[in-house]
Amino acid sequence: MNTSTSKTSTAPAVDDDREEKTATDESAVKDANDTTGAAGTGTAVNDDVIDGADVDADDDGDLEPDAYAEAEAAAASGLGVGAAAVVAAGLGIVSLTGAWTGRVAAERETLIGQIKTSGGGSAAQQISEIYADAWHTTALVNGLFALLALLVGVFVLVRPAFGAPAVRPQPGWIRAVALAGVALGVLGVLISVGMYFDLFVSLPSAGATTGG
Repeated sequence: MNTSTSKTSTAPAVDDDREEKTATDESAVKDANDTTGAAGTGTAVNDDVIDGADVDADDDGDLEPDAYAEAEAAAASGLGVGAAAVVAAGLGIVSLTGAWTGRVAAERETLIGQIKTSGGGSAAQQISEIYADAWHTTALVNGLFALLALLVGVFVLVRPAFGAPAVRPQPGWIRAVALAGVALGVLGVLISVGMYFDLFVSLPSAGATTGG
């Protein structure tokens, strides 16, 4: 009786060991499958990351500025500013030497004065109508050219401080020519003001004309 009882009680213990071993094997297989799946998922994620990086790299390459376009824009901007500097210097020279417009305006005033005094008039009136008006008109026209030279030259000098920053600094010759235009413009304005208000050369007086 004791022997059979011992055998009967030992058999279930063996079955429990087999069940535990089977469960352990199934868990190991499941863990292996999970690891394989995770590895596959990680590979897919890495592929997506790599693909995304490639797309971003392509986008960055498309957004890079064109060196030729920038050089062309800089050349066009420098050409315009250089031309403006030359214009400023030219206007300054014209304001000092006189322009044909000033001569035409002066001759017109002279003709008008002759017409007004043709019927008779005093010496002072003739001086004022024929000579003074023409002289003042010439000074006024020259002063306008000098003022334009001054404004254009100042614009060229202060242009780099406004707008989008330039890729290259302004060439030195442009600043030099613009500065010359400004200097000539200031000088032309001063001379024109002196001419208009008779500060340099006074108008002939009627008494001096009569006495001569």
